[in-house]
Amino acid sequence: MQVYAGCALPEEYLYDLELDVWVRFEDDGSARMGMTDVAQTLCGKLVSVSFQKRPGDRVRRRRTLAVIESAKWVGPFRSPLSGEILEVNDGAFRADQLIANRDPYGEGWIVRIMPSALEQERGELLDGLAAFPAVRERIQREEIRCFRCAD
Repeated sequence: MQVYAGCALPEEYLYDLELDVWVRFEDDGSARMGMTDVAQTLCGKLVSVSFQKRPGDRVRRRRTLAVIESAKWVGPFRSPLSGEILEVNDGAFRADQLIANRDPYGEGWIVRIMPSALEQERGELLDGLAAFPAVRERIQREEIRCFRCAD
């Protein structure tokens, strides 16, 4: 895992840097996704996550999957891939609204989908090694210092 100014970026994940979203492919071919460390930091403490799509729904790339609300920001969580929604992480967010602030790359995932256009869309994603220089430059430019919420 690469870290700069407290902001972590797992090398084994893929990233859509424009959307501030990470993607992790599971053994069954599905893709789990969530907010990057930079995104959760810029949002601040989450107040609510309103899921706009449910399991069984189909989504196109760049469409809204959920609306994220914090004390500082309200905005969409958009999908970096087209596909069918398999699972949303609403139970984790009901149990701990700050789960994405505490563990953005693990228990704080947002949605799991089965990609439907992976051949065409995978090229839009960067692996952690390729994404890190751009993330580091953004952190420097915007003077970001990542933090995680504590218990």
